[in-house]
Order: sequence, then structure tokens, then C-alpha cells
Amino acid sequence: MSISLEEVEHVALLARLELGPAEKEAYTQQLNAILGYMEKLNELDTENVEPMAHVLPLANVFREDEVKPGLAPEAALDQAPDKHDNQFRVPKIV
Repeated sequence: MSISLEEVEHVALLARLELGPAEKEAYTQQLNAILGYMEKLNELDTENVEPMAHVLPLANVFREDEVKPGLAPEAALDQAPDKHDNQFRVPKIV
């Protein structure tokens, strides 16, 4: 299988891309090279290979939630540039 210059122009039109003649030729060559690599992969024997979603065995690691004490309001507001009544004061945004 190979990509023609007309197909590259059609895809560029669908994507609303303006490509010059040199770019069209370069994309045609690059896409054909990619398809060539894909054809190489099709030559591999994958008869006994199980399908997978990821190359590494992944599993969710769950832990129990632990309640821990938070920061005291004074400690949380210690470095605040502006504060009022134990709260951060921020500029009004409307």
C-alpha cells in the first residue's frame, strides 16, 4: 500500500492545511515510509502472543484512607501575601 500525492492533498484539504509543493512531496514520502514500517510489522509471527493494552504489567495499587490532622489556620496562612479573619484574601474577579 502506498499514499499518493493526491491523497496527501485531499487530507491537507480536509485538515484545512495549506501545503506547498515541497511539503506535499515530503509528506508523501514520510507517510509511505511509515506505511513501509507497518508492513514490516505485519511480517512478524504473532500467533502465540496474547493481546495487551500496555507493554508493562500494570495494576492499581490501593491503600486505605488514613485521617491525618491538617495544618492549623495560622500555619497555612503564615506565608500568605494577604489574609483576613483566618482566610486568604484575593483580588475580586468579575
